[in-house]
Amino acid sequence: MDLAKDKKEVVATGAAPGAIGPYSQAVKVGNLMFTSGQLPIDPATGKIPDGPISVRAHQAIKNLQGIITAVGSSFDDVVKTTVFLTNIGDFQEVNAVYAEYFKPPFPARSAIQVAALPLATDIEIEAVVLVK
Repeated sequence: MDLAKDKKEVVATGAAPGAIGPYSQAVKVGNLMFTSGQLPIDPATGKIPDGPISVRAHQAIKNLQGIITAVGSSFDDVVKTTVFLTNIGDFQEVNAVYAEYFKPPFPARSAIQVAALPLATDIEIEAVVLVK
């Protein structure tokens, strides 16, 4: 990959919620795609689901999946994720949901507690994906 020669391509899909600001759902450069953080917004309703953190973790990961499959990739092609939580105490519950989608060899991952997230939600997940 020659980043100086490769052009960035915007990735957009209806399988994930649209951007809520001046950014793209994802950007592909060469054989790598960088997703924006995915909030747990249901793309069909535009709403964040109520319930335990696990419900929103599933939705955020499904939103990632929509973007990942839009470029013909899968969770097996994810090389790095970052999970943002407003309560690191939710880590174990989110980790259990995460393990339902990501299988060995697992991508690299960071999990970070933050003071706040957009739309007052409690989880956001982003990924770097290998595009074949």
